Amino acid sequence: MAISIARRKLVALAAGAAAFGGLTQSRLAWGQAQAQAYRLAVVGGRTRDSDIFAAFFDELRLYGVVEGQNLTVLPEGFGLRNEQFQGIAAATVNVAPDVIIPSGDLAARIVQDATRSIPIVALTDDMIAAGLVRSLARPGGNITGVSLLSTELNGKRLEILMEAVPGAHRIASLSDANSDPMKFRALQDGVRSRGVELANYAVSSPEGIAPAIDAAKSWGATALNVLATPFFSVNRHIVIDSANAALLPAIYQWPDMAEDGGLIGYGPRLTTIYRQIARQVVKILRGAKPADLPVEQPTTFEFVINLKTAKAIGHEVPAGLVARADQVIE
Repeated sequence: MAISIARRKLVALAAGAAAFGGLTQSRLAWGQAQAQAYRLAVVGGRTRDSDIFAAFFDELRLYGVVEGQNLTVLPEGFGLRNEQFQGIAAATVNVAPDVIIPSGDLAARIVQDATRSIPIVALTDDMIAAGLVRSLARPGGNITGVSLLSTELNGKRLEILMEAVPGAHRIASLSDANSDPMKFRALQDGVRSRGVELANYAVSSPEGIAPAIDAAKSWGATALNVLATPFFSVNRHIVIDSANAALLPAIYQWPDMAEDGGLIGYGPRLTTIYRQIARQVVKILRGAKPADLPVEQPTTFEFVINLKTAKAIGHEVPAGLVARADQVIE
């Protein structure tokens, strides 16, 4: 009888592992890791070997939270496409980690819908506008993190882009189809009085990025504002290569994207942001509640211009703008 029961349990565990695509196996491993005190999960598009997670785990180590010693990390939530968020979030909640870290408004909403009890530390474009928290000072639920001021920064980047391309009358914006459309409307309202026509091209998959940029070029756009979203950061090389191939001067959310070949980048450093998130995770692991842990915002912004890219696409950036850059790549 004992042998039959054991066999039935093994069959059930095997079926569960297949259903969750490996998540159940991770759950079993966590249960067996008696020496590991903390369990952490991620839901987002960045791969585990990216520079942001190198910074994140390095920051955790500074506070004594070390993978393989007192930390176990669920591997399945890295490198996801948007359409995978729902299934992975549900399976992750079943595993009941100590903290879940989603990246972007979409992932944060999906994870929060999946659990109102497990602490969430998220990176979002605008945590209040997305309806994730009551206020930045007192979030009031199970979620806190870093909110990127994206609406304001999208507008600031548009101003920089108009300086970089003087006389541009048609400017395109590239947006994530899962983002709030009000972000684009705010930009549109801001430039209408200046005689600039703004058209938005929303994409929902990596395969749609190049056709959208080509469509913007065909419409007559002479500049491109790549709006804030983790989706474009994850697919940065597709966005940058497509904009450069179309010979469109473009501005991006992160200074790193100008270093990766984009024309202009303006915003905070993503690695710095993930160090902020790591410090919030440590506070929660030590007993703080997300409801009482203020949502943070970036405090340092960098302006990078890539003159090698400007030369490659045949565009001359005004000298006055170049002089104001924090970094110029020549």
